[in-house]
Amino acid sequence: MRSTVDPITREIVQNALSSGADEMALALYRTAYSTIVRDCLDYSTSLCNARGEMIAQGVTIPLHLGSVPHAMETLLEKYGLKMDPGDVFIMNDPFGGGMHIPDIYVVKPVFWEGEIVCFAVTTAHHLDLGGRLPGSSACDNTEIFQEGLRIPWLKLHHRGDPDEAIFALLRTNVRVPEKTLGDIRAQVAACNIGEQAVRRLIVRYGAETLSACGDDLIDYTEELMRAEIASWPDGTNTFVDYMDSDGVGGPRVRFQVTATIEDDTFTADFRGTDPQVRGALNSTRSFTCGAVAVCVRCAMSGDVPNTAGMFRPLNIITEPGTVADVVMPGASSMRGVTGFRMVDTIFGAMAGLLPDRILAAGEGGNTLVVFGGRHQDRSAYIYYESLTGTWGGRPGMDGNDGLCNPIVVASNIPVEQAEAEYPVRIRRYGLVGDTGGPGKYRGGLAVEREWELLEGETHLAIRSDRRDHLPYGLCSGKSGKGSINVLYRKDGSREVLPVMISTTMRAGEVLYHRQAGGGGWGDPLERSPESVLRDVKNEKISLRSAREDYAVVLDLEDSRTGERAPDRKRQQRME
Repeated sequence: MRSTVDPITREIVQNALSSGADEMALALYRTAYSTIVRDCLDYSTSLCNARGEMIAQGVTIPLHLGSVPHAMETLLEKYGLKMDPGDVFIMNDPFGGGMHIPDIYVVKPVFWEGEIVCFAVTTAHHLDLGGRLPGSSACDNTEIFQEGLRIPWLKLHHRGDPDEAIFALLRTNVRVPEKTLGDIRAQVAACNIGEQAVRRLIVRYGAETLSACGDDLIDYTEELMRAEIASWPDGTNTFVDYMDSDGVGGPRVRFQVTATIEDDTFTADFRGTDPQVRGALNSTRSFTCGAVAVCVRCAMSGDVPNTAGMFRPLNIITEPGTVADVVMPGASSMRGVTGFRMVDTIFGAMAGLLPDRILAAGEGGNTLVVFGGRHQDRSAYIYYESLTGTWGGRPGMDGNDGLCNPIVVASNIPVEQAEAEYPVRIRRYGLVGDTGGPGKYRGGLAVEREWELLEGETHLAIRSDRRDHLPYGLCSGKSGKGSINVLYRKDGSREVLPVMISTTMRAGEVLYHRQAGGGGWGDPLERSPESVLRDVKNEKISLRSAREDYAVVLDLEDSRTGERAPDRKRQQRME
């Protein structure tokens, strides 16, 4: 590759573009109306060149990486260069360039001297877009038409003027129009911030230099990716993992990935993955591509710019009509858990090729709990709780406790915020001991949360997983403890709920959820007694676990000391 820009200028421009995308993310965060965007951080921002190729992404959800190129491709297919300064475009159609109906794309072309030089792109998950149930997301939706308004690429603003017909259509068809339209306007504001960042760069360096730097960054990303992959040992490995349900109470869902490293190319072959399911768990191909890119990126030793170049060394094989490549009229509103399971499967396949770089399975992805009802004044509310959890054990380190899955940037809603805005009381929230998978490096602990409904009646939708198919351990590490959902009824009865369900909850009832714990990495018998002792003192594991899982005997009279069980006992355990 022969660079057309000196490396110092390219580096400055790269950082400026990344900062611009981060400024967009911060603007969206500060101006958003809904908790799903403002507190759960379910959104992303990026900048693309005039051809729609990504040249920067904000520090937001990595899984959205793969969606931007496809979305921009479909936008340009429809409009080409028939765009004017001040135009803003909107889309959410999973079969027209999007990922699932709740994720709305807002894109603004950036002009300089009458020519498009860049695109500012935002994607955000919205509280409601109509459809069968509050929140437009339910695992038991069985076709796309139940999930809300499908918006093809349309002009939201034309030469700076908003299209009031589109806003009126949205306002009429969503349950919480103030928050939905407020978040859309926040996305437009973020695009304006991105436009300003690009203009500042052009004023300093010129449009030609900016264009050349963008092209160089894409080529440079490809070069770094190929060099890294070429340093990995060639080989092929297949891994299979499962989701507990198809979303409608049906059978488990199989994911199969064959990972191949050959020279400077990485192939992920999803053939063998189950056909698309009845429930709303099906993934678009673009989302699947994003999962592969994130996994390869996580295994790399060096930093790589967030550009379209990272996809060039990747060969991703999917079959249309499968859960990894949905076709009409498949439902997809809860496809987030599918992305997490695809990531676990890809990591599992990569672990056979790069065992010193891959972590064990985490909690299985964010748990999504959606409460939809009405306040006493009859005004509607939709409360999204995206509960983030824990990591699996890593080569050389324990899994993180209480941290979002490594392939997303997400946050739990603060207790005070939830109780201030919604008719709920958070009765319990914290880490659960003895849930991380035993290993030389222990899996992270599960997160638990408990909600009491204070008034009225609400629709309740739950998307969780990893109850039956536990987070796997690696290199002789053990599985983490499974998840559980329990609903305590007003009559005192206790009902264990499925991992995925749509049901009704009434005032005075309590929902308890515990996520799965992360899998362990390495043989538990190789964990140091000092680490076991520290975990016991911090109440992360019990004395029983120390004895049975790690063969470490602690002196109850002097908790500062611990010793490995006698060699004979350890040998018996190993046998």
